[in-house]
Parts: sequence; structure tokens; C-alpha cells
Amino acid sequence: MADHLEASVTLPSDPASVSTARGFVADTLGEWGLPQDSEAADTIVLIVSELATNAVQHTFGQSPTFTVDLALDHDEQLRIGVTDSHPRFPKRLPAAVQQDNGRGMVIIRWLTAECGGKLGVRPTREGGKTVIVQLPWSIPAEPVAGAMAAPREGEIPGR
Repeated sequence: MADHLEASVTLPSDPASVSTARGFVADTLGEWGLPQDSEAADTIVLIVSELATNAVQHTFGQSPTFTVDLALDHDEQLRIGVTDSHPRFPKRLPAAVQQDNGRGMVIIRWLTAECGGKLGVRPTREGGKTVIVQLPWSIPAEPVAGAMAAPREGEIPGR
């Protein structure tokens, strides 16, 4: 594969764009060799979904668009960036059990840490921000036909 791959899409800050962002990321990951039905692809798509949702919901109409950037460096690291033009950085909101929202950044932090990645936010020159997630890149080995996968640590075989 190439030393560096990039893909980007700019979408309107509209709830319908979150689904478009998920599809863009899933398709791009597939083109880069990560099967769309893999756990890693599901995790990456979920991270982007949460970031895109935040870009739509928490910019209060001050960001007409948001951009999703993907960059793969040397088949080792995937960088995800979601940029909007609202100046306020994301913050962890107190999330009551009954609350329907407010947990997006908690989910993103947890998924990023679980994958051995890093999460950061940087301001843009235009006064907005980019939320950046860096993840190690690994493409799962193809399973051998008829072979059973070894159970994961703590997993009970046959369940």
C-alpha cells in the first residue's frame, strides 16, 4: 500500500449528514483494505458518527458545514479529523442516566483508549476546531475457511 493515503469530505451541518459521513468512512476504509464488517471498521465508523453528531448538534448553527478527514500513514496509523467552524472546544458534560445525549466525548475517549489511540483538539486558523483521533492501523488477517477463531481472553468457547 502507499506510504500515505488521504480522503476528505465536507458536508452540511445537518443531521442527515451524519449517515453520509459514516458511509464515506466505511467506503474509504474498505478501499484501504479494512473489511467493512470488521470490529475495527465498526469502531472507527462509530467514532466518526459521534464526532459528526457533535459537529452538527453542538455548533448551534454557527458552523454551516463540517469536514471529515482521514489519513493513513505508512500502514501504521490512521488519523481521523472532524473540523467545524465553531470556536468552542468540546467538553465532557455531566450525563445523567436519564439523559439522551451528552455522552459522545466519553464514548469517543473510551473507544480511542481501548484501541490504543490518542484524542486531541486543535484550533483552526479560521477560528474553529478540529477534533483529532489517532489510531494504530491493523488489517485483520483473513480467516482460514472452516477454521474456528480462537476465543478472546475471558471469552468462553462456544458462546
